[in-house]
Amino acid sequence: MADVLDSYNQWLDGAWVTIKLTLLGGALALLLALVFGLAGTSRHSWVRVLNRVYVEFFRGNATLVLLFWFFYALPLLGLRFTTLFAAVLALGLNVGAYGAEVVRGSINAVPKAQYEATVALNFNAYQRMRRVLLPQGVALMLPPFGNLIIELMKGTAIVSLVGLVDLTRVSKNIQGSTGETVAAFTMVLVLYFVIAQILQLFVRYAERRVDRMLGRRPAREPSLGTIAAGAPGAGVGG
Repeated sequence: MADVLDSYNQWLDGAWVTIKLTLLGGALALLLALVFGLAGTSRHSWVRVLNRVYVEFFRGNATLVLLFWFFYALPLLGLRFTTLFAAVLALGLNVGAYGAEVVRGSINAVPKAQYEATVALNFNAYQRMRRVLLPQGVALMLPPFGNLIIELMKGTAIVSLVGLVDLTRVSKNIQGSTGETVAAFTMVLVLYFVIAQILQLFVRYAERRVDRMLGRRPAREPSLGTIAAGAPGAGVGG
């Protein structure tokens, strides 16, 4: 175990690669999810067709196959990517397809009365989406987006197959050099878990902020002492 812990520099470097892939892949996935998710709510059939083509193709292909295509196949056709860029593309395109369905479903889940109110206020399509539908849809999107970003982070383990030294590759390298199989793989389990919990904390923080913006929870939640004292606004009758 000591040999595994002494390799902390390798663990830190591998964790940074995993985090970088998660952030870059997540940013691309979010952008694609918003673009194609909103396309799925369009009144124009040809725009909705774009949504279906993107979602069905990239959701129906394994991330590993996409990675191999970008890294091994496209160079034979004259198009070369760096290893990092190929990995970000594969992860972002795949997870973005799932995210697009989350966006489409969340927008469609906003009560119809909200849409009718925007029509009565003479909002144009852009105003309806920006001021009413999208803010309420975001509150519905965040929990499943949290799951998707964690799935993307775990999916970064495939990049070890194309030469990137992420956490998974570091664990294999250390296991091979020290012979400490249990310790090396236990360490990588713990590190993936820690990163996942940090991501989940950020998602929950974003959920609380959005709920406050929409007036779904007080700007400052009362403490137990305030509630026990029956202070005004604490929810205890005087």
